[in-house]
Amino acid sequence: MLNYRVTNRIILYAVLAMMTFFIGFPLFATVSQSFLHSNDILQYPPQLLTGNETLENYTHLFESQDTNIPRWTFNSLLISTSVTLLTIFVCSPAAYSFARLRFPGRNILFIIFLATIMIPSQVTLIPNFLLMRDLHFLDTYNALIWPGIANVFAVFLLRQFFSQLPRELEEAATLDGASYWGVFWHVVLPLSTAALTALGIFVFLNNFNDLFWPLIVTNSVEMRTLPVGLTILNSDFGTLNRGLVLAGAALASLPVLLIYVLFQRWIIKGITFTGMGGM
Repeated sequence: MLNYRVTNRIILYAVLAMMTFFIGFPLFATVSQSFLHSNDILQYPPQLLTGNETLENYTHLFESQDTNIPRWTFNSLLISTSVTLLTIFVCSPAAYSFARLRFPGRNILFIIFLATIMIPSQVTLIPNFLLMRDLHFLDTYNALIWPGIANVFAVFLLRQFFSQLPRELEEAATLDGASYWGVFWHVVLPLSTAALTALGIFVFLNNFNDLFWPLIVTNSVEMRTLPVGLTILNSDFGTLNRGLVLAGAALASLPVLLIYVLFQRWIIKGITFTGMGGM
């Protein structure tokens, strides 16, 4: 039995090591080649560490008049943080309503609500763009923040978590005179830290990496987000200086990696406790 367990553990570690290699190697190659000269990057087979590493790609990235990395990074962080906080503020009461409140047609309404997930974003692109135009929100933070707040997945995720909370706690608060809002604010939310944190991380990363919508609704260099700026680097400098593009990609990966390293325990905990219970 002991040998069997040891063999299984060895196989498990071997599989995990292979997965780590296949997942981590592209990131390692991107970071290592971002420190190389353009001639070294174009060599075949690809060069990773040559001993001639340089910081000129990063220096050029920050000194070029065609790029504004600090501004783009600030825009991405501001937009992602704002959408995350507003999504939690708007979607958590909606999720609690579906989880605990009793009203006619609740289940049917929730199913219809979930069915909107199947609508491709390309279908609503033109109506949303026209709405932003009519509201004079184009090329402003408003166009980048407000359309992403109503998140169906966020409502579904929190609704599943709220449904699993013990009703006895809410009933005790109700007997003490708490209203629905009081129960939600003082009882439900403090018990939902893991789910709210996991949801916040998902929403933040999704908006931080979003390319399509910011590319459509922004025109000026100052309003570009980091992913949009990197696409411009690729189109303007891709054939001339691949090191510049790789340096930009490496910098864009840092916030995502940092957030995952700092909050990975909350991500796993939130997914674990947010089960996909009955409707």
